[in-house]
Amino acid sequence: MRPLHERMRDLPREGRVEWLGLRPAFGAPIVVVDEVVAIAERGLAGDRTAAGSTSGKRQVTLVQHEHLPVIAALVGRASTPPEALRRNVVVSGLNLVALKRLRFALGSEVILEGTGPCEPCGRMDETLGPGGFQAMRGHGGITARVLRGGTLRVGDGVRVLAEAEPHE
Repeated sequence: MRPLHERMRDLPREGRVEWLGLRPAFGAPIVVVDEVVAIAERGLAGDRTAAGSTSGKRQVTLVQHEHLPVIAALVGRASTPPEALRRNVVVSGLNLVALKRLRFALGSEVILEGTGPCEPCGRMDETLGPGGFQAMRGHGGITARVLRGGTLRVGDGVRVLAEAEPHE
């Protein structure tokens, strides 16, 4: 039997970037984009986190595409648009929570490191309707920091990096 730490890194298939959004200022509407430049140790160009004065663990927020119908069902909606969740990246095809604390590549250039869960904020009741905050609990995705910048595009692959792969 393989040790747990090896199994934690074993994601058998590549995921996909389904959607990208930027939050230009606190509380501002989400700007949907097809591509964006990730800036090492800052975040995404055009997003409020990249404009901040310090780097942090919440430079990029990611949410699971497969959770959108679940969130919609929990608030009694037919669907949930990604911009209502106020995250930067929607990923499909792999268990996003499995990327927490791992280094992973988005496309051929960008490398992120998962830093923790992305808990729902108080705005979820506003954007999703009554019960939005509770619907997002356990479905809020993860936060990450940018280790290597580059251009990120809708349709890019998402894959876990081997421990020995360099990020600089």
